[in-house]
Amino acid sequence: MPTDLHLVIANKAYSSWSLRPWLAMKVNGLEFRETVICLGQDATSAEIKRYSAAGKVPVLKHGDITVWESLAILDYLAEAFFDRHWWPTDPQARAMARAISAEMHAGFTTLRANMTMNVRRHWPDRGRVPGIENDIARITDIWRDARGRFGGGGPFLFGKFSNADAMYAPVVTRFKTYAVDLDPVCQAYCDAVLALPAMKQWYTDAAAEPWVVGKYELE
Repeated sequence: MPTDLHLVIANKAYSSWSLRPWLAMKVNGLEFRETVICLGQDATSAEIKRYSAAGKVPVLKHGDITVWESLAILDYLAEAFFDRHWWPTDPQARAMARAISAEMHAGFTTLRANMTMNVRRHWPDRGRVPGIENDIARITDIWRDARGRFGGGGPFLFGKFSNADAMYAPVVTRFKTYAVDLDPVCQAYCDAVLALPAMKQWYTDAAAEPWVVGKYELE
């Protein structure tokens, strides 16, 4: 098994898909090299295609193995580094964690389109379009359900940090950016995610990025 890990991501200010494997790898203590490619540039597509024909980030290179797409990367890591904690060990909890991760992967399009990820901004009056409250309600229902059923062992959805938390971490940043009012259970969960040292590092790195891409700035 190769030991060299290389994660190709986009701007930390904007890239929700990049945050997911990056955060999970950091929390699990994996050492890896990262390459950041700026979105929205003339050369962006060509740069990404140097690493994956899909032309999207994130991309994980592990020796001769290439894995693209956030959830696929998280599943690959769970197999390749099975001695780390990626999914809940309890079968019922693990089944739910996988299901809600897939739901996050495929759904919530209204929230994604109208509350785009931007960890450098605070827009409390933006994004309130018809239908977005349905997405917010479903997400917070998921969080309360997971915390109530399986969250006794820690502050995250299934107690200990897992891939499910990595999948929902970009939503946590959106709720912060757009000042979404949350109940105490969901706010405490968001606070726990934001308090992770790796998450703080992501915000610090994003603040230091020199790039500003207009389409993500809502200006």
